[in-house]
Amino acid sequence: MDLSQATVLITGSTDGVGRLVAKRVAAAGARVLLHGRSDTKGRDTLAMIQREAPGSHVQFFRADFASLEDVRRLADEITSAHDRLETLINNAGVGFGPPGGRREMSRDGHELRFAVNYLAPFLLTHLLLPTLRRSTPSRIINVASIGQAPIDFDDVMLTRRYDGRQAYGQSKLALVMFTFDLAVTLQGTGVTANAIHPATLMDTKMVAQAGLRPQSSVDEGADAIFHLATSPELDGVSGRFFDGRQEARAHPAAYDSRERQRLRELALELTGQSADVTR
Repeated sequence: MDLSQATVLITGSTDGVGRLVAKRVAAAGARVLLHGRSDTKGRDTLAMIQREAPGSHVQFFRADFASLEDVRRLADEITSAHDRLETLINNAGVGFGPPGGRREMSRDGHELRFAVNYLAPFLLTHLLLPTLRRSTPSRIINVASIGQAPIDFDDVMLTRRYDGRQAYGQSKLALVMFTFDLAVTLQGTGVTANAIHPATLMDTKMVAQAGLRPQSSVDEGADAIFHLATSPELDGVSGRFFDGRQEARAHPAAYDSRERQRLRELALELTGQSADVTR
């Protein structure tokens, strides 16, 4: 995909791998829409990109993905300011948390990792789909993880026995399941949807907070995401899960259409969507 005339939204792009992807996309000539929840980090990232990629077009939008109201406002602001969106990279997320960490909740009363890592991109993508459809060929890239865990539909919010790794793993599986759903329903529209595990335990604050030793660099992860966003070899490729640059298999539940339907119906209810606009 030629980024020289493209508009690209990268959520969670004021830190970690998202920040590096944003710089690379800006340097490639795209109009980059940054997202984060801190105005200070947003200004710092804007300044960094404009310094290192002179002449780039970058804009910052603030929203806290722990709030569905903020997600709706973000979508409204983006669609009001831009009538095209060629690439959406859903990168914002919350990690395991510290060892033995307590269960946290979003502003809407949902388990935090399920809310930020799945419900927020689910809602944002739905709200931006009309713009993505108008901008074809366009790509949706969901930054997931190889660390996926089955979803307990009897206790999705993990109220009985909380574990940060389980919370993270099921939220990332949910994101992959959403990706596969999108690919099916958007077939033939010119919009593709793929999920990616960029790299294992990148050297980020998220990994440090979890008390884990990094196994790969942020550059490695950014390279994989950038490749998925731009490679001409992936034109028209949809409904795939990638481990770095290589196609891989996701958790078996991601390929179960009944499980995906059950999850989709739950997400529509929790996000207050009256209908699945992908269908």
